[in-house]
Parts: sequence; structure tokens; C-alpha cells
Amino acid sequence: MSLIRAAATVGGFTLISRFAGFARDLLMARFLGAGFASDAFLVAFRLPNLFRSLFAEGAFAAAFVPMVSARLGRKDGGIAGTGPALDFTEQALAFLVPILLVFSTLFMLAAGPIVMVMTGGFEDGSPAKLALTTDLTRLTFPYLLLISLVALLGGVLNALGRFWVNASAPILLNIVMISALLFFRGETPVDTARALAVGVSVAGMLQLLWLGWGCHRAGVLPRLRWPRLTPEIRTLLRRIGPAALGAGATQINLLVSTMIAARLLPQGSVSYLYYADRLNQLPLGMIGVGMGVALLPTMSRLLGAGNPDAAIHQQNRAIEFVLLLALPAAFALTVAAEPIISALLQQGAFTQADTIGAYTALQAFSLGLPAYVLIKVLTPGFHARGDTRTPMRIALVAIAANLVGNLTLIWPFGHVGIALATAFSAWLNVVLLWWFLRKRGDFRIDAGLARAVPRMGLAGVLMAFVLAIAAGPLMPLTQGGLFERGLALGLLIGGGVIVYFGAGLALGAYRPRQLIASFRRG
Repeated sequence: MSLIRAAATVGGFTLISRFAGFARDLLMARFLGAGFASDAFLVAFRLPNLFRSLFAEGAFAAAFVPMVSARLGRKDGGIAGTGPALDFTEQALAFLVPILLVFSTLFMLAAGPIVMVMTGGFEDGSPAKLALTTDLTRLTFPYLLLISLVALLGGVLNALGRFWVNASAPILLNIVMISALLFFRGETPVDTARALAVGVSVAGMLQLLWLGWGCHRAGVLPRLRWPRLTPEIRTLLRRIGPAALGAGATQINLLVSTMIAARLLPQGSVSYLYYADRLNQLPLGMIGVGMGVALLPTMSRLLGAGNPDAAIHQQNRAIEFVLLLALPAAFALTVAAEPIISALLQQGAFTQADTIGAYTALQAFSLGLPAYVLIKVLTPGFHARGDTRTPMRIALVAIAANLVGNLTLIWPFGHVGIALATAFSAWLNVVLLWWFLRKRGDFRIDAGLARAVPRMGLAGVLMAFVLAIAAGPLMPLTQGGLFERGLALGLLIGGGVIVYFGAGLALGAYRPRQLIASFRRG
């Protein structure tokens, strides 16, 4: 499977998941609004999501997948070498299960003090809000144990090139949470928040069963062994800690932002940042995550075969492809944030004031969208070479910059300052990743990438100009019924796509034949 085709597979399922997530968020906005229960649930949901990103998806994607890929070979279009890969997977599983059981138990017992540290008791000092957040955290945290096992099984399938099973698993989370909102919500927002929290852990169990089925079909379903500290596990453990920090810098920054918003900003600020980030995550998940997942095993195999030039070429093409899609998304979300938020969220308990709070945060987050995507594509350049420490050090610098930016910009700009600091720290992360790769000779910008990016940028500017003109006249439609809202979004998105890709084709930012060939090439 070609790199772009693999990325398109992951990105396509991620896109479906993101749309299902938006349906979930629409229902959350309608039934929870942006107040007491919403803030409590979103803080509780942020915790398992953070650890999932750090340890489950981040650490295992960075440390586990390259080691499994090194134990796999290909011949005659089929998979060979699954025996050593399965043996290593069973070794990893034996260590992972007891660690997760102990960690999850301790965290649930200490949920109250941890939530207090995170939120400072919230800005309004409400004991009831703190108690609710603690209860919801205990209900959601089993998800970490389950999703970590999902990540282990998904890493094996990704290394085998069977991306679709793992990529489709997040859809189950959104389906369960939508079901909780539609069929199990309570009479009050607090009862609805509790139903959502239970749904999160139920979804984790369904995801684990789904990945287990996928591994069984592929013949790589691991058995549970007694843990042994083998040389391979020692290497894995050495890489996991740094990989968790390096791959999870963006999520850590968002957690820091949530903590600061909960402590220092008025009620609703946590929700504004959440909804803005969710919209910002749509292109990130479709473009950046998809390419990052596909690129890591591809580069690992090429480097393992002694072909570093081919690995660098693949990374250049990956950057070219993600920027082709990320740049227009960033321009569109920045200039058309208000009608997008209004059309999608402003209804029921979500008021016009909430729209203003969310769309201003979205504009700030979107300034960093290309950087969030590039982090996903540059980091595999280190992980595929077995280096998880350098991205960790860079991530620590970015996290420190985000904290300083938060505490500096929150005073003049409120919650928007928090989003701006997150965007700035992401760009700092990108610059440092690129600088270290270039310094080592592990990456160089080739002629194709250098030629395409300025043309993409100019096409994006033209599209942004058109969308800025159209946004005002379309605002009244975003306050209408379902048809009017859909029409407004369709005109914005459709018009933007036509202008951007038309301008890009005229400027030579991309070549359709080359894209088609890249998609088909195995």
C-alpha cells in the first residue's frame, strides 16, 4: 500500500469519527450547554484523553510500532515474520496489564486530590462542581486501561499494514456517547453528564473487543503471559517515557490550558476551549494523524532496509501532502470561524454569547493548525530511528513556552490568549524538530517541497479573501433551521474548496496526475 493511500485510509476513518464526534458535540451543546455540568464533564473527560494520548497512542505509536515493524518482513505481497512480532507483542502485553491495573486503581482512589490540583477548585470555588468532576473522573478513568490495550493491538495491526481496523475504533466511542445522550440522558444536565461518563468506559470495552477481533482475523491475537524483563522489553521501557512526552506535547498543552482556564477564567471558558479545539481537531485528525500513523512503519521499514534517502523522500512527500490540505483548513477556520460555530453549535443551551467565546478561541487555535499537523509528520523522523529522547526534550521546551504564554496572554485576551499560546508553542515545536533533523542529516527539504509550499500559501490567501467577503452575508442563514444552516456551511466549504484547488492548479501548487500516481503506487 502506498504511503498516501495508507494515510487516506486512516484519515478517511478518522474523518468519519470526527463527524460522529461533531454530532456528539452538537448534542452535548444542546443538552449540557457551556456551564456547570459541561465544565465538570469536560475536565473529567480530558484526564483519560490525556493519558491515552501520552501512553496509549503516543508512547506505543512511537516506541512499540517501530520495534514491531523491525520484526516483520514482506515477500510475494504477503506478510512474513509475524511469529517474532507476536512474541514481542505478548511480552509487551504481559508488562502493560499489571502496570495499568495498579495505575488506574491508584488514580481512581486519589481522584479528588488530583482534580483539585488540576482545577484549583474552579474559578467560582464551587464545592458541588468539584465533587461532580471527581465523581465523573472515577467513571471515565477505566477508559485508560481499556484504550491502552486497544493501542497495543492497534500497533500490531498498523505494523502489518492493516490500518483500517484501528482507525475505525474511535467511531465506537462517538456512537456510544451519542447513544447515551439520546437514550440515557437524565432530566438534568448533571444526570446527563453522568450518563456520558459511563458511556466513555463502555465504549472502551467495545473498542477492545473490536481490536481483538481484528487481531484474531490477522492471526496475531496475543496471549497473556507472566511478565519477564527481556532485553526487548528493557529497550521498549527506555523508549516509552520519552516517547509519551514527545508525542503528547499538544495534549499536555491542552491540559495545562484547561487547568489554567478552570482556575482563572469565568465559567464556560473550559467549554469554549473544548468546542474550539474539537473543530480544530477535525482537519488535524483527518490529515496529520492519518499521515503520522502511516509514515512511521513506512520509514521504519525503509531505514531497516538501509535506504535512508527513500525515507527522507517519503517524509518530504508526506509534508507536501498534509500541507496541501492543512493550509486551506487553517485559513478557512480563521476567517470563517464565526459562521461555522454559529451554524454548528448555536441552539438550545448554547447561546450567542457562547458562540462568541468559542469562535474567537477557534480563530486562535487555527493559527497553529499547520504546526499541529507538521509535528505529526516530523516526529516519525526521530521515532523510526529509535530516538524518542530528542522529541521529548523539544516537547518540554514547547510545554514550558505554552505555560509562559498562557500566564502572559490570559490577562489581556482571556481564554483566547490560552489558545494563542497553544498555537505559538506548536510552531516552536515544529521549528526545533526540523532544526535537529536537518542538523543530523536526517531530513532535507527537496526541490518539490520547496516549489509547492509557497504556491499552496498563495492559493490559501486567495481562498481566505473570498471566504472573508462571503462570511458576513451568510451569517443570517446560520441562525435559521437545519436546511439554512446546512446551506450556509455548504456554500462556505464548497466555495472555499473550489477557489483553493482552482487557484492551486493554476499556480502549479499540485499536479493531479502526480497525486493519483502517489495514491496508487505501492
